Amino acid sequence: MKWVIKQIFDGEYGCEELAVGERPKVSVTLISDDGEEKYITVEDAWLTERGLDEGMEWPE
Repeated sequence: MKWVIKQIFDGEYGCEELAVGERPKVSVTLISDDGEEKYITVEDAWLTERGLDEGMEWPE
């Protein structure tokens, strides 16, 4: 089954700071060929390193 990135939401940390050594994370909404949606959280740097963006296929 193929999954595509529907939306990337970069979390707003507000007044909460990241823990020492913690890297910023984003929430990603994926949609499958048959319309099923799932939500995952990954490090923002991980997405950037792979050049992933909305509308692109999610690597399995």
